[in-house]
Amino acid sequence: MTHFKLYHSTSDLPESWDGLPIEDTFLKTPFLKALEDSSPANISTYFLGVFNFEDLVGIAIIQRVEMYFDDVFRKTSNQFFKRCGKVLISKIVKGNALIVGNLMHTGQHGLYFNSESISQDVFLGQVSKGLDALTLLIRDQFDKKIRIIGFKDYFEDDSFHSSNKFFRNQNLYKAQVQPNMIFEASSNWSSPEKYIADFNKKYRRRYRTARKKSQDIECKEFKLDDVEHFSNEIYNLYENVSDNAGVNSFKLHKNHFYQLKKELKDDFKIYGYFLEGKLIGFYSFIKNYDKLETYFLGYNQELQHQYQMYLNMLFDMASFGIQNQFKHVVFARTAMEIKSSIGAKPFDMYIYLKHTNNIIANTVLKLVVKYANPVRDWEERHPFT
Repeated sequence: MTHFKLYHSTSDLPESWDGLPIEDTFLKTPFLKALEDSSPANISTYFLGVFNFEDLVGIAIIQRVEMYFDDVFRKTSNQFFKRCGKVLISKIVKGNALIVGNLMHTGQHGLYFNSESISQDVFLGQVSKGLDALTLLIRDQFDKKIRIIGFKDYFEDDSFHSSNKFFRNQNLYKAQVQPNMIFEASSNWSSPEKYIADFNKKYRRRYRTARKKSQDIECKEFKLDDVEHFSNEIYNLYENVSDNAGVNSFKLHKNHFYQLKKELKDDFKIYGYFLEGKLIGFYSFIKNYDKLETYFLGYNQELQHQYQMYLNMLFDMASFGIQNQFKHVVFARTAMEIKSSIGAKPFDMYIYLKHTNNIIANTVLKLVVKYANPVRDWEERHPFT
């Protein structure tokens, strides 16, 4: 008999959770525990197991997101019409959402099922029942209504898209969001030097200029004690970048980087940029089997251009991936043009959403998605041709 169980804490997860053949660090208990211990104030994470009798055959990560005006819009415009538009959107999305996946990271890091033990449609049916149960639980426990339900970040070739009957029955609509920028390491690049040598003349010159501008910066890997020691500076630098995003659905917990380093150990790397002994920037990434997943970064906005810190961070992360023989470096969405200039390619991504208010329905919600996460026109760079 197929059934589901909801869990409120990683300490309650069955022992078989990490025994599932999943090659995704974001679905394993060390990452999930770090997330649980340092979630943004407006995000709560639940864990769903799908069972065939007593055998765990599928899992889902579900995040309850409390979305309010100040959480979503960091820096509002003074232009009257934009302000009105944002207020209207905040009224539509204001409240609670349930998102299947990890809202804090680009990619499908929310679902897994064993296709030999359960079909996708049966698995998604159990996930849907779990969402219904969680909706009632949140209403009874917190007196909050779920306004939006979403499944996030699926590549174009993901089998998830084949469950058309499920989408129709659940009134879910498909929306394209910004692409995921992914760097594929060539088998010819035995070292970062080989990678740079493959650049055309223009981009080799660009690389040398960026490196020259950063020659006074010392890059240092942080151990756990370092992350703790520099926690305030790291968080302030993260905020400098995050607050300029315009639209954002969360703000990291101040302890997030420390908890990740504590739980993931060497699978979570964080590097600091120092100028005359002062921390002026940092970047981080997570080792995810054969992929290197770039994570949050931050820098001093006033020094960013002078030292080309962001571009140098991209080069540093690509170089680490090549040196350590990762097949792909996942640079996530945003800043597509500059990421393409170091060799990353765009891969289209899609989400599925519905509004629980039939009057608002999906027509208005589509406009919200388009405003909050537009698929922007941008010029892809081709550094190797």
